[in-house]
Amino acid sequence: MTQVMSAALVGIEGHPVEVEVRISAQLPRIDIVGLPETSVRESAARVRAAIAASGVRFPQSRVTVNLAPASLPKSGAALDLAIAIGILNASGALEPGVTERVAFLGELALDGRLRPVRGLLSMALAAKQAGCSTVIAPHDSAPQAALAQGIQVIGAPSLQSVLEHLHGVTSLPAVESAPRTNNRQTLPCLSDVRGQAQAKRGLLIAAAGGHGILLTGPPGAGKTMLAQRLPGLLPPLSDQEVLEATQIHAAAGLLGEPEQAIDRRPFRAPHHSASAAGMLGGGQPLRPGEVSLAHTGVLFLDEFPEFDRRVRESLRPVLEQRFIALARVGRRCRLPADFLLVCATNPCPCGWFGFPQQDCRCDQRSIERYRQRLSGPLLDRIDLHLTVPAQSWSEINSGAKGRSSQQQAQIVQRARKLQLNRGQACNARIQGQALDQHGVPGSEALRLLGRAVDQFGLSARAAQRVLRVARTIADLQEDETISAPAIAEALTYRFERTRSPAV
Repeated sequence: MTQVMSAALVGIEGHPVEVEVRISAQLPRIDIVGLPETSVRESAARVRAAIAASGVRFPQSRVTVNLAPASLPKSGAALDLAIAIGILNASGALEPGVTERVAFLGELALDGRLRPVRGLLSMALAAKQAGCSTVIAPHDSAPQAALAQGIQVIGAPSLQSVLEHLHGVTSLPAVESAPRTNNRQTLPCLSDVRGQAQAKRGLLIAAAGGHGILLTGPPGAGKTMLAQRLPGLLPPLSDQEVLEATQIHAAAGLLGEPEQAIDRRPFRAPHHSASAAGMLGGGQPLRPGEVSLAHTGVLFLDEFPEFDRRVRESLRPVLEQRFIALARVGRRCRLPADFLLVCATNPCPCGWFGFPQQDCRCDQRSIERYRQRLSGPLLDRIDLHLTVPAQSWSEINSGAKGRSSQQQAQIVQRARKLQLNRGQACNARIQGQALDQHGVPGSEALRLLGRAVDQFGLSARAAQRVLRVARTIADLQEDETISAPAIAEALTYRFERTRSPAV
């Protein structure tokens, strides 16, 4: 009996799997046990054909393959290569010890070629945790796995090349991860948006502090243009964020040639017909949804009231916890979902209520029903409520473009640096004692906030979010204390939706 290391994917996490192979003198047959799903059971046919195509005789005996641990469900075709190597090792076709501390990952074609598999980076990390020093994976997706530090990744085009490498006939080179570009030139620039000074200011605050935004305005006012330019204001991804974002997209099967890694902030804009499973994740096997695919980046929900109510309300715990916990029959997984939320909505079904450019065709009852789709608890969790009015021709035709995204990004990075020096990733994530320590306003600012809470009946959550936004405004001005003007500006964003013609 022999053992070969591999890994399986559950959600976005890789789990080490030990492939045990025993060959006994009985009628030819292949049994795969250890809670395999259909795609794993079908690997028997792929492995037999691939071994034959590589010029090696398949053992004419009973082959029993055990995938340990048996309590972990295994899905996908990533175990094909490990099963093939295990069978050849058990039959004596390989020298003893050549597979020690080596993990084998990849799907086999019938002619022996190695095909890319979903979630290779996560499985390479799992192999590293299991004590492996080398991973042999499909050549086309090996650069993705090379993001895992501390383990050698070798890319192979076929099973035959793997066998030649193990026999010492040829040597497959180690693969390096693709270099990061962080090129902002290809991102949409904020200077393309004419006018909308208040909305641009809101984008700057949101990027600096990681605050969610609700954009309200008529059709064609520029809500989508503003949202698309938000990633260009955010700081570059750190190495850890690149690893996390790449893991998620690889587990969803969204990476391939030429992109093998996520090296800039994701921007996800699902259609309003998206289901709860598509937004939160799920399926068989479990795959990340849009909230996880937007991790470290921006999630843009256009026509927000048109989303299904269950989808909208399911965002409430995600915005607080910054992760999504999925529980399915026999499976549980936790997916990261730390994103910057941008929602866009019209003021009414036709989109023109309260704006003089066109007459609104909606009656009062339909307007009220449309507004009531967005619940108070959900709106309470969105920090910045901005009105995006329609622009006049003089503003649209104006030559003034304002600051570029690159210039605004430099301001954002200075503000983020202040937050990192205080030990916080961004102000929107400040909790508990950290908020009490860094979010305490001056006496005049505190009185202003107290009057606003009493007069408008703000909840404790809303008051804390006003403090977080004010802290970001102070950081943009490089002020150590939160002043009364910073509180006043933060309050205008909290009540902008109430004061605007849209509500």
